Amino acid sequence: MTVLRLARSELKRMTGGLLPKLTILALALVPLLYGAVYLYANWDPYGKLNQIDAALVVQDSGAASEDGTRLEAGKKVAESLVDGHVFNWKTVASTEEADRGVSNGTYAFALKIPEDFSANLVSPGSFDAANQAMLNVTTNDANNYLLSTIVDKLTTAVHTTVAKEVGEETANQLLTGFGTIHTQMLKASDGAARLADGVARLHDGTVTLHQGTGELKTGAAELYNGEVELRDGAASLSAGAGELSGGLTQLKDKTAALPASAQQLADGAAQVAAGNAALNTQMQAIPGQLAAAQQAAQQAAAEGQRSRVVASTSRLVASGVLTQEQADKVVADVDATPAPPAASPASASAAKLQAAAAQVQKLSDGSAAVSAGAAQLARTAPALSDAVAKASAGADQLAGGSAALAAGQQNAVDGAGKLAQGTQKLDDGAAQLESGAATASDGAGTLAGELAQGAGKVPNPDDAQKDSLSKVMADPVAVSNVSQAKAGSYGAGLAPFFLTLSLWIGIFMLVQAMRPVTQRALASNAPAWKIAAGGWLPFLAVSAVQASLLTLVVDLGLGLDPAHPVLMWFLMLAAAMAFSAIIQGVVALLGSPGKLVVLILLVLQLVSSGGTFPWQTTPEPLHVVHQILPMGYVVSGMRHLIYGADLAIILPTMLGLVGYTLLGLALSTAAVRKNKYWTLKTLKPEIAV
Repeated sequence: MTVLRLARSELKRMTGGLLPKLTILALALVPLLYGAVYLYANWDPYGKLNQIDAALVVQDSGAASEDGTRLEAGKKVAESLVDGHVFNWKTVASTEEADRGVSNGTYAFALKIPEDFSANLVSPGSFDAANQAMLNVTTNDANNYLLSTIVDKLTTAVHTTVAKEVGEETANQLLTGFGTIHTQMLKASDGAARLADGVARLHDGTVTLHQGTGELKTGAAELYNGEVELRDGAASLSAGAGELSGGLTQLKDKTAALPASAQQLADGAAQVAAGNAALNTQMQAIPGQLAAAQQAAQQAAAEGQRSRVVASTSRLVASGVLTQEQADKVVADVDATPAPPAASPASASAAKLQAAAAQVQKLSDGSAAVSAGAAQLARTAPALSDAVAKASAGADQLAGGSAALAAGQQNAVDGAGKLAQGTQKLDDGAAQLESGAATASDGAGTLAGELAQGAGKVPNPDDAQKDSLSKVMADPVAVSNVSQAKAGSYGAGLAPFFLTLSLWIGIFMLVQAMRPVTQRALASNAPAWKIAAGGWLPFLAVSAVQASLLTLVVDLGLGLDPAHPVLMWFLMLAAAMAFSAIIQGVVALLGSPGKLVVLILLVLQLVSSGGTFPWQTTPEPLHVVHQILPMGYVVSGMRHLIYGADLAIILPTMLGLVGYTLLGLALSTAAVRKNKYWTLKTLKPEIAV
């Protein structure tokens, strides 16, 4: 018995009547029902989102931008959404109505643009209160779970677009501000240069001021020393004025009786002058009287000369001309002198009296002069007394004034001391001011230089540069997508996974109607490998038809348009070969439980093949499953062939599928050897599915 005869006999059995033929046809169409129909339903879901009703609430009231223009960002966003026709937007008046529509399923979701949307967009232009502009989205996973992801992508796109537009405007304003800063810094640099010149002049002035304060300090010290000397002089003056005042007071006291005494003196002097005048009158008359007495003596010499002399001298004593002693001496002289001749004694006395009269005349004249002087003294004594009194009062005032002067001079000394201290501080301050002015001059020069240098570093873009830079600043990162292999649609992206999965399911359905190994073959003496191969070939034939039909319908009916259609068909045939060998071998070896094992293998490959998400994102144990089972390799190979990627992995994938085929044939051969020996379980299995 040959392998082909075994396969042909099984195929004849399966196509011996109308119903078996329909069964084979139905089994051949199973991958189409699962793979092609699913791909057809999900071929381009994003292209038909415009059939989904979505609520759009626009409450934005607009805002004034920095340049005075009116920004209506909310209305622009709404218009762009409606014009884009991504969703079937329904304008709703209120957020409450939109929320009710999302809740009851009238709307798939709601996009709400709040009242302060535009105001918050322009707020970054002011550093006082910058707020984010919000787009409020209301979703309901009860409407559809994936719809939330789609809406997130939409709002992200809207956010990016609006942020880019507003970012360009903000960046433009920022660059304009840089230009303004550049201009102002140039002005500030010029001002700083003028400031540096002014501060340099200030420094020169402070040098002069310091010199002046030094001289002022020296003058203040000299003033202080002079004030000290003046204070000492004022103290001496005060002491002298006090002594003068005391002396004049005593003089005033002593001269208080001077007018009266002078008057008494004048009166006495007048009396003396009068007496002397009378004496002079009498004395002037004496020579004549003496001449007469001489004549009388000569006449009466005999009458006793002594008695006449005594009488004469007595009269002279009585008149006060002669004192008693003088009279007694004259008498004694007369007594002692002998009687002269008649004419000689009288002549001698007359001569003496004449001389005495001349002296008395002088005395009279002198006493008259004394009397006149005393009278004049008496007349001037009151004025002198008043002058002394006034001098005493003036001396008192001088003493008081000199005391006040001494006190004031002490104050002047204190003030001069403070002035000296102040000028010292002033000089120190002037020195500090000079040093500070020098530092300020250096700093102003540095400031001018740094401002000029800084102004050169601050950009001053023109309008074209601002336009270019604002676009870059608003969207600094641009993504250049270079797609080495790209799926044309959502369905094309899922095609490798669902084609492979539907092929496994279609072959799995074959074991429901086709026998892995026939009992007749087991009863023959044919080698086990021939029996195994003969049981597998019918599965291969039907699975090849499944793969071919599936490929043909997807390529021509759905428009998959693979980059390598022939190689894709060969890979589908290779996958059908490997899948059919594994499924036929497992079911042949394990019987009805083997169908459960095939189903388990399907589930494991469903989650580990990386058909939707990359297989690296699955839990670690499933990484091992991905490496062992064939579906992951088929999915990767299909992607390379459909999208036009590198073909280097196709040959290893083909060789791997041949290996899985040999593994399946090995399992089938083991099943034949096992089932060559019948048991009670063979006649009556414990379970049949």
